[in-house]
Amino acid sequence: MVKAKVLAKYLVKAYEEFTDSSFDNSELRLHKLMYFAQRESLAVFGEPIIDEDFEGWVHGPVLPELRSFFKEQNQDDYDDSQIGEREKYIVANILDQYAKYAPWTLRDLTHKEISWKRSRAGLSEDEPGNVKIPIDDIMLDAQKVRLYDHVWGMYLDEFEDEPEYATFNN
Repeated sequence: MVKAKVLAKYLVKAYEEFTDSSFDNSELRLHKLMYFAQRESLAVFGEPIIDEDFEGWVHGPVLPELRSFFKEQNQDDYDDSQIGEREKYIVANILDQYAKYAPWTLRDLTHKEISWKRSRAGLSEDEPGNVKIPIDDIMLDAQKVRLYDHVWGMYLDEFEDEPEYATFNN
């Protein structure tokens, strides 16, 4: 696992390279992509990618540690030496699937997650909340993820249909 701020810096740089566009210092986009990275890591590897807790806020899961990320961080002071191959794989998968979406679309996607809904239990739609989202709840969401591989550009359940893969495994 890596610290949220370390992964966030890597994610922003990777997003900009992947999309050939600016991240636009969108906190909404950052929090949602970080949530999807956490969920994807649980789905693929069975363990979290970061150890900080998300909270269920009005506009979806939020990492309080990143609340002022763009104000506090110097993006030129970037070092990805703490980012391993697993983290790079997860971020690449997330970007391949979600970089095309606007921040508000990502927000709407996170509103469908069991973990976020549970963290908002008893709160009105626009009522502030800061209930921690248990990793076990994110794991429930992860169990519903259709696993994707950015290297092959396909879902893992499609590999059995590929002749090269069938030959490779025999």
